[in-house]
Amino acid sequence: MNNKISYLLNTVRCVHRYSSVLTPKSSATTRKHILWIGRCRDPLGNVNFRKLLLNILPSLHGSSLRFVSQKTDVYSTGAEALVSEKASQSSLEVEKLDDAGSFKAKRAVDHSDPFFTSLQKCSCPCDALDLAAEAAVSTKHYTNALTMAWRLYKNLSEEQQRYERQLIFEHLAFVKLCQQLLRDARRVTRGDLVFSLHALVNLGVPQNTLLLQTLVRVCQEKLNQLDNRCISVLATTLAGMDKDKNVSALQAGLQLLVEQRISSIRDIFILQNLMKCLGKDAPVFLKKKLEMAVLREIDGLTFPNALRMFLALAAMNYCSLPILNPCSKKIQENVHDVPFRQLILILEACHTVQYRNVKLFSALADYIHSTAYLWDKRQIILFLSSCETLGFQPTELLDIFAEKVTEDPDFLNLKNLLTVLRVYSRLNHVPRVQKHLFFEILHSCLNKCLPQISNIELLKAVYLLGILGYLPQRALDELLQKDSKDELVLPDDPKEQNTMMLLCVKTCMELDSPSFTKPAFVPTENMSSVVSLNLRKAQEALIELLGDENMFLQNVQLPYRYHIDFEIRMDSDRKKVLPINATDDHPDSRVQRLAFLFAPASAFCLGTTHPQGKLAMKKRHLNKLGYHVILIQNKKFQEMKNEDAVEFLKRKIYSEDAFSFSEATVQNNN
Repeated sequence: MNNKISYLLNTVRCVHRYSSVLTPKSSATTRKHILWIGRCRDPLGNVNFRKLLLNILPSLHGSSLRFVSQKTDVYSTGAEALVSEKASQSSLEVEKLDDAGSFKAKRAVDHSDPFFTSLQKCSCPCDALDLAAEAAVSTKHYTNALTMAWRLYKNLSEEQQRYERQLIFEHLAFVKLCQQLLRDARRVTRGDLVFSLHALVNLGVPQNTLLLQTLVRVCQEKLNQLDNRCISVLATTLAGMDKDKNVSALQAGLQLLVEQRISSIRDIFILQNLMKCLGKDAPVFLKKKLEMAVLREIDGLTFPNALRMFLALAAMNYCSLPILNPCSKKIQENVHDVPFRQLILILEACHTVQYRNVKLFSALADYIHSTAYLWDKRQIILFLSSCETLGFQPTELLDIFAEKVTEDPDFLNLKNLLTVLRVYSRLNHVPRVQKHLFFEILHSCLNKCLPQISNIELLKAVYLLGILGYLPQRALDELLQKDSKDELVLPDDPKEQNTMMLLCVKTCMELDSPSFTKPAFVPTENMSSVVSLNLRKAQEALIELLGDENMFLQNVQLPYRYHIDFEIRMDSDRKKVLPINATDDHPDSRVQRLAFLFAPASAFCLGTTHPQGKLAMKKRHLNKLGYHVILIQNKKFQEMKNEDAVEFLKRKIYSEDAFSFSEATVQNNN
């Protein structure tokens, strides 16, 4: 069967290649029919093809090209020499094709040439190569055919690209094109040079081939002659290449050239490509220069520019609020035009540069929620996972996704199950309706995965459910069996994360058990009378409010490895704060205990006072131990004036809300 298919493919290729030249007939339809016949082999696995690319034109291994050999160092007189002269204007004009950073070229060519007329009629990459095989008579013909092949290739689906890539690499015209380009590398125009390099890299030609190394080296020599648009194409190409000696030398020269020309660049698109190319290793002063260059043109910001700007800043690992804020506003205004993949990239970029914009995240989440019927459940999981990474809680979307899970749980394989558990546990979200059914379904899915689940995955799953206050009994029993056999103690656990998760599970087993009763007395240990600097203001405010340090405890260590910042004890009527010594001498179950937890902003969901999973679990367990827990965002507290801080704590201590604690607030999903 394989021989017959191979014979059929070869026959189709031969028929196609000998078809009419100046009026090429598209073979796209034929390929669509044979595309699904079988899997295509990787053309780079062909030894002969790789040898050809690595050794094109052995006669050219003379003195003029030996510095780009695989086994020699980069020939360069220093990066400064690359930018010693003013660049001349190029005859190549570049236009942006789409939002993905692709280009098309307007070349100064003779439009009466029938070759270029026929080239515009090509409908697939091999059409362009067929035309080059029969009608190309100059290097410009070959380079234009290569660029056209790349333009047509990038518009194909991923499956079609795999197939067309094989056809391209096996095409005789492609081999001849590579030979011609290597021979004339120093004679081609600047535009043809950068566009050819761009096309070859994106078509997947190996970077360590003589052809690509030669083109990179020639780009070094002609760097000063490139105009801003050609530099943009080159920057985009380098951003997709691995670092080697030639690429690094070219990138260093490009960086120096950008420093000189940045004041003359007025196109945001070009600036974005330069930002991606220079990357996070660019010096801070250059990042600031690029930021100022973008801000000069910010009034002309378009929606596609706004989308790309997130990725450009993420590539530099640089957070610029003056740029990101207007970009966020532009995206919010056009949120319905944002492709789903772009939504994920935006959220990932925000995480990379540590940019937090609740309005932007809410707009994206509302859009996904309002169009939830359009998205696959796996897509919603991916979006929720990105939100969880940012600490953002899209409440309505989490609720509607929980409904989808209860309606159709079959899509929950082990990977998706662990992702769902991680999202809901970290964001401390329990569905408003059918919460028990939701947890039962997750429990059932976990039970189905038990035969193939690893020890660590089992521990994570039970731990995440434990954070939510739910104990999966069957999985828990299996986990304890493995623990008794020391199968959970792994050598590759330097931070003892597995140990901490296991201790947390055991704490949940005891405190979240329905049979657990509030103890009449909880042993405490005052760790130290010295508080950390970030709690000094709270200590001073409590002294001013209560009048004496003996009226509260600080740095209190409790059972189960829990720690509280300050503890205050009050009478049963909640009118009076009692001295610590008096209550220690005469323990009374009617004494009200207040636990103050000054938590960082990262312990709460973004833009809210809703505690995230671990802090919520700690609060739940302290409630079980008899404490009324008061959560305070320490950053906001530190920003208060002293008198405002005292008044704030007074309201927290004597307010009825501080004691509106009931069994309903002690979340226990068992």
